Amino acid sequence: MNKLLFLLIIYSQFLSANELGAIDIPQMLDMKNRQNALIIDIRTEKEWAETGTIPHSVRLQFFDSRGSYDAEQWLSEMEKLRTSPNQPVVLVCRSGNRSEKVGNLLTQKLGLDNINHLQNGIQPWIQAGYATTQHCPGLLACKQ
Repeated sequence: MNKLLFLLIIYSQFLSANELGAIDIPQMLDMKNRQNALIIDIRTEKEWAETGTIPHSVRLQFFDSRGSYDAEQWLSEMEKLRTSPNQPVVLVCRSGNRSEKVGNLLTQKLGLDNINHLQNGIQPWIQAGYATTQHCPGLLACKQ
C-alpha cells in the first residue's frame, strides 16, 4: 500500500509541474520581484497602442488579426527571452482568455512548466491605476 501511495504522489507532482498557473496582480508582482519572472504581453500591436503595457513586460504577439498563430516561431522567440529554462513566464492579454489558451497550449501540448497567466488580463491592472508603458508604433496613435 505504501508503494502505491508513493507512486500516486510522484505521478501527481509530475502532472502539476505542467499545469498552467492562474495568478493575480500581487502574485505576478511577487513572482517578478522574487523570481525574475518574464512577463509577456501576447496582445496585438493595436492593443499595445490603445492601453500601453505593464512596465518591464515584453511584447510578443501570439495571435494575428485573423486569430491564426505560428506556435513554433512564437516559442522560439520566447525561449530567446528566457534567462533559464526554469524562469517563470507570465502571459498577459486583454481579459485573460487568450493568455489562458496560449498557456494551456504551452503546458499541456508542449509540456513546458513554470508557465502562468494573469487572470482577467491587463484590464484589472489598468482599472487599479497601475502605470503602463506606452507603445505607439508606426501610424498607430496612442490613447492619452
